[in-house]
Amino acid sequence: MLLIFRTRFEESMAMLKGIAHFERTHHYWTAFHDDQARSETDPRWLASKNWSGVISRHTTPQLVRACAERGIPLVDLNDVEPYPGVPKIRPDNVGIGHLGAEHFIERGFQHFGFSGFSNASWSRERRDGFAEAVRLAGHECFVSDVDYPGDLTPFWEEDQISKLAGWLKVLPKPIALMACVDMRAQQLIGAAHANGILVPEEIAVLGANNDTIRCELADPALSSVAPNAFQSGFRAANLLREMLSGRKPKVLDQRVEPIGVVTRHSTDVLAVEDRNVIAALSYIREQACLGISVEEVLQHAHVSRSQLERKFRQHIGRSPQSEIRRVQLKKIRQLLLETDFPLKRIAELTGFEHMEYMCVLFKRLTGESPGVYRAKMQDKSLLGTAASKSA
Repeated sequence: MLLIFRTRFEESMAMLKGIAHFERTHHYWTAFHDDQARSETDPRWLASKNWSGVISRHTTPQLVRACAERGIPLVDLNDVEPYPGVPKIRPDNVGIGHLGAEHFIERGFQHFGFSGFSNASWSRERRDGFAEAVRLAGHECFVSDVDYPGDLTPFWEEDQISKLAGWLKVLPKPIALMACVDMRAQQLIGAAHANGILVPEEIAVLGANNDTIRCELADPALSSVAPNAFQSGFRAANLLREMLSGRKPKVLDQRVEPIGVVTRHSTDVLAVEDRNVIAALSYIREQACLGISVEEVLQHAHVSRSQLERKFRQHIGRSPQSEIRRVQLKKIRQLLLETDFPLKRIAELTGFEHMEYMCVLFKRLTGESPGVYRAKMQDKSLLGTAASKSA
């Protein structure tokens, strides 16, 4: 079997893992991975061996034609319009848009927008799903679409960011914006920063595809809708097995539901219009793990303590001190889960002078000590790995 996947794309890696899982559990074939995707344009690759079948993330008309001429079954995983007679598995893009809208609606937003590529069918589907869910909730959706270029470099030029910033300036605030893909969401964040617009306090930004590195490098870290690329790969392998057994696919264009929204800082906010609260939330998000006090927050919110306390309880249902603790607690959990740092180091990184106080606070707020939490999460991770291997 020939696999055509460029592994520099995180989604391709997840699909390959799905294919590998199918192969391990069914012992069906031996695969060759064309990491450079040469087969998509060079028919000689197909002629070099007697391939039993092909699964491709980078399908082209040349590849479709070459497979048809040689009678090689082909499963297409590229998220574009289907080729006649070629079975395709791709994300449920309308469902991705729906999930994005629901994520924002749950946070109380009243204004919504979408930014994507007008000449890409997958982007239009995500836009339409987002707009449909927003309309069903009784709201309007603002849209900014541009043509998707073959070369992405122009998207980062100053005039392009300026055009995007011009759109952001006239939108009502606070507003929830979804981008068709994580790269476009990064551009929205960049345009907001260039014009002094706060993310997520004034504009909450959500991407799609959950490209982990791109999302984590964004400032603030980017929330994103995660498609189920692993499931796409697994289904593709199963579909190819059926084709090799002589069974024709019942559905040529299969859609795979997304996993859900991976929430990071870019949407970790409730819709608030009060400027004092927005300023306070922004400062707390950036500085909470440096051990700040409510008095320091007041200096940035330009309001008295009694007023800020009242506004916080009115708009977000908790006090400024509780919000500081919430941000610190979230960071503690992340460090316990993702690092092997000792508790003393975690206390230093989250703004606690004394490790003992951090541990007492963590147990009071969560019901378990940091050590118990870390051990429990590690056990869950090990159980998940074992289940995957035995499935």
